[in-house]
Amino acid sequence: MSPRTNESAPQNGRPRPDEGAPEQDRPRLTTSTGPTDTGSAAVAERGADTGSAPAPGPASDDGPRPVPVPTAGADARSDAASTAEPSPASDADDEAEAEAEAASRPDAQAEPASGVETRSAVEADLDVDSGAVPVSGAASCGEGNPAPASVDRHGSASRPGRRPVAESAGRRLVRVGACAVALAVAFTGFAVALGAGDDDRTVAMSSSPGVSAAQLAGGDLDTAVERLQAHLKEQPKDFGSWSTLGLAYVEQARVKGDPSRYPQAEKALKRSLELRPDNDPALAGLAALAAARHDFEDALRFADRALKENPYSERALCSRVDALVELGRYDDALAAVRLADTRRPGIPVFTRYAYVYELRGDVKTARRVLEQALDSAATRGDIAYVATQLGQLAWKQGDYRTALDHYARALGADDTYLPALEGRARAQAASGDGAEAIRGLEQVVSSYPLPGPLVVLGELYEAKGDRTKANDQYALVDAYTAIARANGVNADLDTALAAADHGDTKAALRAAEAEFKRRETVHTADALAWALHVNGRDEEALPYARRATATGYKDATFLYHRGMVEYEAGDKKDARRTLAAALDLNAGFSPLGAAEARETLKTLQALETAK
Repeated sequence: MSPRTNESAPQNGRPRPDEGAPEQDRPRLTTSTGPTDTGSAAVAERGADTGSAPAPGPASDDGPRPVPVPTAGADARSDAASTAEPSPASDADDEAEAEAEAASRPDAQAEPASGVETRSAVEADLDVDSGAVPVSGAASCGEGNPAPASVDRHGSASRPGRRPVAESAGRRLVRVGACAVALAVAFTGFAVALGAGDDDRTVAMSSSPGVSAAQLAGGDLDTAVERLQAHLKEQPKDFGSWSTLGLAYVEQARVKGDPSRYPQAEKALKRSLELRPDNDPALAGLAALAAARHDFEDALRFADRALKENPYSERALCSRVDALVELGRYDDALAAVRLADTRRPGIPVFTRYAYVYELRGDVKTARRVLEQALDSAATRGDIAYVATQLGQLAWKQGDYRTALDHYARALGADDTYLPALEGRARAQAASGDGAEAIRGLEQVVSSYPLPGPLVVLGELYEAKGDRTKANDQYALVDAYTAIARANGVNADLDTALAAADHGDTKAALRAAEAEFKRRETVHTADALAWALHVNGRDEEALPYARRATATGYKDATFLYHRGMVEYEAGDKKDARRTLAAALDLNAGFSPLGAAEARETLKTLQALETAK
């Protein structure tokens, strides 16, 4: 992956028919300026499968500037695309204009009472500064239920347990309901928390995820959506702007942790295809949307359709890599990312290239590729994005000082970048600075209430004895996954991972089994092994735990899960070796899990000494 030119470079997204592009027009392995992709909720596996802030994170341009209204000639479309047709004053176009307005209206928007003054659907959709209060990381979703002292999963007091005694079903239902309402209300206020309020700073954007810098010109995402909606009211047949609007909705869902944007994205992208069948930006957008919803078979299908229309679509190339990774087709993913690097080298491809190698256990190559990507990053946004990836990689290897250095660089470029804030908090917790970690995670979940940071924050509260606040965070996980499901997201993996430790273990097992049937990855194998373990079925869990670590992927949580399964299955020698490996790799991988691993190792060492 050295800098080079592409012998058949695209021109406006298409290869030249008769000859290679002139030297100055050939894309080089630097920050990409072409259309970009949304990433799978981190990756997805990084985002999608961990419930953490997605890996393809937002970033910013060099400064705020106006956001032009995208036209049908935007960079995301192929050169076969025509400009938008004018909208004459006719009954048919009045109907199209009404359709444009209706498609921008949230599905759950209630009809106003008679006689009440209303705004247009566009105005209502963009009312981000409506006074809604974002969810606080320490918010109380109901009375709270201080749990009794913890015991281990099988009722034994021989070592510290990871889960508190469960709340009563009725009390938990009330708590989850209250949290769901709080989350639903808070989603309308996320733009304020992300800096899109009264100050003049822009929401972080990047050429790495979702909507391209060329299309949105680095401006405020909500402002871009507003201008797109206004443009489409005037030009409702502009299929290119419909696809851009759909991608902007996907990006809003990712940036704000708000899955209610997905149905709107689907409507906009399908409207684009109705106006211009098989246009590649809309197909690539549907691939990104499917990946965000964890429907990776559909993501692969739409990506392949987009690439049939435009083999140089960066968004489709990247979504195809994401889908193959999330389906557990790792060899195919490696071939796909190499192809993507040949056709559209740049930061979106670099970061996926690194992750594919990380999954194969080649951390050295992953780090080298990310460092090369950081060297090529030209905007504040891309610097924040790639530096965060390097921070996450260092944290996984237990190198907290290096991780904190990378997060500092990311936040120096964009001090609102939530994945970097989350990563810094995790590294602080692993370094023993629990108070700073809690403050940081409270900031993250107030704007980004995803299962990963919520669970870590809950465990930090639990570790210091505050069960009420801990239970609030775990209930927010349940509320978030309920809202995600209602908006078409497959949340089985999130449910399995969170419920296994902090919820209904039977539900965790059902979700893990369902997800493993859909896709066999290292992450789904780990989730199924752990769900079987917490249900006392360790002999069945052992093959899945070993499968999760078979690729060489270096993740201390996977090793911890495998070690605990081995311990309960009676394989004490392997358990000791695996748990020691987990702590050697990353001694602070989890506030509660690391403590249990250490306690179990002490038990195993005592047994060995007694022989």
